Amino acid sequence: MSINPPMTLKRNLIANYIGQGWVALMGLAFIPQYIKYLGIEAYGLIGLFAVLQAWLGLLDMGMTPTLGREMARFTGGGHSNESIRDLLRSIEMIALGIALLIAGSIAIGAHWIASSWLKAEAIPVDVVAQAFTIMGFVTALRFAEGIYRSAIIGLQRQVLFNVVNSIMATLRGLGSVGILIWVSPTIKAFFLWQAVVSVVTLMILAITTYSSLPRGVRRGHFSIDSLQSVWRFAGGMVTGTLTGLLLSATDKILISRYLPLSDLGYYSLANTVIGILGVMLGPVNQAVFPRFAELIAKNKKSELELIFLKSSQMVSVFLGTIAIILIFQGKNIIFIWSGDEKLASMTGLIVSILASGILISSPTWMLYQLQIAYGKPSIGVYINIANIIFTLPILLVVTSNFGLIGTALVTVLSSLISLVLHIFLSLTLNKYFKVSFYDWGLKSIVKPILLVFLLNLVCFLIWPNSISNKYINLMSILFLSFASFWVSFASAKLLRDSIVNHFMILKFFR
Repeated sequence: MSINPPMTLKRNLIANYIGQGWVALMGLAFIPQYIKYLGIEAYGLIGLFAVLQAWLGLLDMGMTPTLGREMARFTGGGHSNESIRDLLRSIEMIALGIALLIAGSIAIGAHWIASSWLKAEAIPVDVVAQAFTIMGFVTALRFAEGIYRSAIIGLQRQVLFNVVNSIMATLRGLGSVGILIWVSPTIKAFFLWQAVVSVVTLMILAITTYSSLPRGVRRGHFSIDSLQSVWRFAGGMVTGTLTGLLLSATDKILISRYLPLSDLGYYSLANTVIGILGVMLGPVNQAVFPRFAELIAKNKKSELELIFLKSSQMVSVFLGTIAIILIFQGKNIIFIWSGDEKLASMTGLIVSILASGILISSPTWMLYQLQIAYGKPSIGVYINIANIIFTLPILLVVTSNFGLIGTALVTVLSSLISLVLHIFLSLTLNKYFKVSFYDWGLKSIVKPILLVFLLNLVCFLIWPNSISNKYINLMSILFLSFASFWVSFASAKLLRDSIVNHFMILKFFR
């Protein structure tokens, strides 16, 4: 039984860009204040908090992406009201037990982490241990939040989700600054506020999820059968998540072990700036993945092909353009944003290197979304495993001997390996439907990126790369960004054809 009427892809995409853009703004806007009141070492703990959430997310054993996919299949008639409620309740109960395990385990190991793993210089060990204990509680809450986030997104109620997410992100960011200014400028106070907001968020998301489901003839209950029906896909997803995390988070783990905590702060700041690229990619992924799953359930291959090509080109235009601007202007952007020349000098080159890695790997992302929508995440897993075997030993040597720049360069190498392997295996696309490599790879991806890269390279060589006057730099970067997007759109045929007397995005997905 499908939900009637379904949310349109167009509306979801717009909501995702507005919502995730606002969430990113709340995440970025207050970072200079965090560093001002807490110091760069304490900000390193905040960066480590993000890594901790990512690694402990493995404990969901693939339940979160699986639930999202099954909710999307429900919108296409792939589940009954009762079966989807049973699956939701089963995953809820498992998630509750895991959340308690996370909070308890981190509380027990907090002092050892503070004293034996991290290399804090300005923050006392006891303060770091207290911060980690609270961090564990917040991580457990965020873990449970993920279940409901995935369910709401899978149900394609993404307008509602983005409203809730934006409000709570505002409370997290703005409230944290208020706490640091008027209550207590300590890392403990920061994480206590995060805990309060997470409790409220969890309650709201749970209520939103159940109110978004049609009424059933009975309540959902724990069901082994419902879990067994999805265990193969969940197993593939958890393997993919594990290998993906080994590629994306190991650099931060090694930095926390071998380099000063302040270095982790600078590296975390650079990764936060790179999070701008997630704002470009995330809304597309969040909108098209459930749409992919729905169209596959309905066997509408021609419509699926069109959405795939359009989404691939949209990633190239939006994410590719921003990534290229960060590559050439990363140092200036950080100075304009923070007003701190030392901070810009310490992190600018790292931002440029990390943005290069994201740009190199970007052509593979829509292909991966399509593969997991078909329930075939194994290709990505094999590529990740091959990449880990090659790059992890290099990363171990480079981090301890060459510092942050060397570590960032290894991530670029990893992205290049992933791209080459994906291109080599791109013929697997034709197992599902016929889309030529020329239409997908060259026309949708390479052409817009190449033209924008050449434009920015010429401007970089002509204009002086100085951060002496941030206002002149701001105007220059705004002008360059406008020109880059214009060139990118002009070279993207599918996007040009979607403009019909209105702003492009309103007519984009027909």
